[in-house]
Amino acid sequence: MSLVGLGAVAIWHDIAPEGREEFYAWHGTEHMPERVAIPGFLRGRRYVARDASLEFFNLYEAQTHGDVTGPEYHARLQSPTPWTVSTVKHFRNVARSICGVGASFGSGQGGLALTLRYDVEPARAEEHRKALAETILPEIARQGFIAGAHLLRADADASAVVNAEEKARGVANRVPRWIVIVEGWGDDSKFAEYCRAALADKKLEASGAVGPFEAGFYALQATIDRNDLPKG
Repeated sequence: MSLVGLGAVAIWHDIAPEGREEFYAWHGTEHMPERVAIPGFLRGRRYVARDASLEFFNLYEAQTHGDVTGPEYHARLQSPTPWTVSTVKHFRNVARSICGVGASFGSGQGGLALTLRYDVEPARAEEHRKALAETILPEIARQGFIAGAHLLRADADASAVVNAEEKARGVANRVPRWIVIVEGWGDDSKFAEYCRAALADKKLEASGAVGPFEAGFYALQATIDRNDLPKG
């Protein structure tokens, strides 16, 4: 599998223009290293929109679901640094989910990403998971220009906890319940065209998915993993 663990935190947001440069400096030099240093966290990635309603997509991968719902991560959320407090005030339109990884296929990390946020009829959740994990995502991952295809499912209770970092932003998060991420390492246009067809609304609705289907195409800006952190 190309995701490096079974837990994930997925975040989408905009940034107010006056906070843009501060965001880049903070996110790359303090925030991502801080998150990846949490026990169990393994990798952080930031993407910027090519064609999406929200400009930034951030993905943190952890070894287990318990690592993204556990006390170490919660403690960081409850004790934001002064730089975090000053920077997150520039965040707008935040969507954030603490997730378990439902399925992950692929052999690497791609510079392109499609993210798709949607919901599923509760009574058909297992039917939908099986359709994605056994048919739709494996077929996507078999394409030569696809690096990976993943299904995340939000932990609704963990995602709904209001923490000090969210309070500093002053705006509540939206919580996407189901998330598909497809990573590509080929040409932008072919990747986007294929993803739109492979994950068409009607194809997902056949197994219980319900809209709105919020799709966005992104390009990778930054990656930090545990091997990048200072030793000792």
